[in-house]
Formats: sequence, structure tokens, C-alpha cells
Amino acid sequence: MAAPCETDTDSDTEAGTEASEPRERDTPEDIVLEAPANGLAFHPARNLLAAGDVDGDVFVFEYSCREGETKELWSSGHHLKSCRDLAFSEDGRKLITVSKDKAIHILDVEQGRLDKRISKAHGVAINSLLLVDEHLLATGDDSGRIRLWDQRKESPIMDLRHHEEYIADMALDSAKKMLLTASGDGCLGVFNIKRHRFELLSEAQNGDLTSVTLMKRGKKVACGSSEGTIYLFNWNGFGATSDRFALKAESVDCMVPVTDNLLCTGSTDGIIRAVNILPNRVVGSVGQHAGEPVEQLALSHCGQLLASSGHDHRLKFWNMTELRSVVVDDYRKRKKKGGQLQALSSKAWGMDDFFAGLKEEEATVPAPVDDDEEESEDSD
Repeated sequence: MAAPCETDTDSDTEAGTEASEPRERDTPEDIVLEAPANGLAFHPARNLLAAGDVDGDVFVFEYSCREGETKELWSSGHHLKSCRDLAFSEDGRKLITVSKDKAIHILDVEQGRLDKRISKAHGVAINSLLLVDEHLLATGDDSGRIRLWDQRKESPIMDLRHHEEYIADMALDSAKKMLLTASGDGCLGVFNIKRHRFELLSEAQNGDLTSVTLMKRGKKVACGSSEGTIYLFNWNGFGATSDRFALKAESVDCMVPVTDNLLCTGSTDGIIRAVNILPNRVVGSVGQHAGEPVEQLALSHCGQLLASSGHDHRLKFWNMTELRSVVVDDYRKRKKKGGQLQALSSKAWGMDDFFAGLKEEEATVPAPVDDDEEESEDSD
């Protein structure tokens, strides 16, 4: 029998090598947990994603766009009840978590070791966490209390309660002086953490305020609500809203800024929407959790990936590359009532290749606006 020629052997070897190489994906593969995750945070420099679930377990995953290479690095079960929120330290060496069990935990990122525990940090369940700097962090609980902590000390350095309901979310200005709080009482709270004092509460809005973030280079503050409305405040005009924008959504449970003008919202209907602020437009759908509520959103350190957690027990990744280049002008193009949202990624439902006609960052997109998804007025 004649021996096979060398060229055929080389060709087979090359084909086998190519076949064995992991396939590159647009985003990392979904991560499936045993319970829904409340907290979600990206590492500030590495490809690490941390999640805290309703059972009190905390996980750190190393993610990759190469198929089969996303893996769990470690998990911690130190919390006795649901892990409500978490965040990496500025240097990425520590992971801070808060829980329904009223405790604050500080974990070593490399080993997953519990370095410090403040067992009774609050008198009731802690719901929200925000890192201020290398040493300072703020926590908000179910009773509306805000506490500021120096990690080098055991007791809070600021302890204030002016909200009547739970603290859903917190945000900080670029000077790290003013702490903004969104509460279940429908009010936006303003606290001066440099002087450790309360400043004011806004007038109460309809429904719970569920999320808060700064937009337009800090000139605007956007708050999501349980009624599906985004409320806008002018900086230094926190007493009353300057604008409001009703989405065709059951709620705005969480949101994260992608650019100075664009943010992504997660809702009870399972849809992750891309929303432009002033002009107020729903640009389209980034993705979804199969009809299950979206619990939390987080943006990666490179800004190219959005992670979401839902009641389907999944952590999903969405590619933000194209969305970050979208520019929305003042032109309002109405679509038919009840029409589907434009799909902004290949993983989003109703794929219409939304970006096929875009011209990089110079492109101006007359984004669709539903009759039920339009602003009252675009005020500056």
C-alpha cells in the first residue's frame, strides 16, 4: 500500500490544529448559577466578574470570549443570607460585599479569603453599597439609613437617616463630595460626605426610585423608578425634576451609563434597553433574559461588555462596541404603536441588523420612539 504523501499529512495536521483551537465569540458564554444574583461587579483592570446571589454565596469568574475558557476562580459562602451588593476596591485587590444578614465582608480577590467582617454594620438588612475611595465606602439599608465607613475603623464615621424607605442605589459626583441616594420612598437624597451632613431630599416621585446615575458629564442625574419612568434632575437642582421620560416598560429596576448620553436599563419584563438622555429616546434592545426580571447590570473596565443577571439564574454578556458609537439627534421618527424595539446585538430578539447602515462615530441615528416612549420635553 502506498504511503500517504507529506502534503496530505501536513494538511490534515493543520486542519486538526485549527479544529482544536477554541472558537472566538462576540461575547463570553453565559454563566449559570444555582440561584439568582443580586450583586454584579467587574474588576477594574482584569477580566474578572463577581456575583453575589440570594443564597448568600459570592462567586468570582474569569471570563473570556474564547469558547470554553470562562471559569469560576473561587466562591465564598460566608454570608448567612442574601448578598445584596458588592464592589471591587480601586486597586482590584479586595472585594467588598453587603448582605441581608446586616454584615459587611472584605474578601481577598486572589484567594477568596475573608479578610475582615463587620457583623452588625446595620440594625437591619443592608441593601446598597458604594465605594468612595481606597478607604471609604457607603452603605444603605432597608430602613433608609446611610452609613459612611473608613475600612481602617470598626465604627461608621457618618450615620444619617432621612429616607423613609429602603436605599435602592447610590451614586457619587466626580469630586467624591456629594453622595446621591435613590430610595423606595420615591425621593432622591443628597448627602455631603466631606462634611458628614445631610443636604436635602427631592420631592417624592410616583413609585419607588430604584436606581441613580450621573449623565451629561455630571450635569444631569437620572433616576429609574418602579413605574417605568426615568426622572432627570439638574445638578444643584435636586428639589424637583427637570424632565421625565416614561419607557414602555414595567419598571426600571437597574441602569448603568455607557457613555455621557447613553445608558442601559434592566426591567421586570426581562428586556435590557439602550436609552439616550436629552434627547430622550429608546434606541433599542441590547438583550433580554427570556421574560425573567433583570436584577442587575454592570459595565466592564474596558467598556466593551455589559453583564446582566436575571431571575433565570444566568449571568449574560452583551457586546457594547457598536452601541458606544451611536449618536442620536433631535429628529423623532415615530413607529407603529406596539412595534418591536430595534435589536442592538445579534443576541437580542428581533434582529434587524440595526447597525448595518451606521458610519462609525459620525453616524446619526434617528432612533425609533414609541408613542408610549417619549419625553415630556428635552430641557437642558
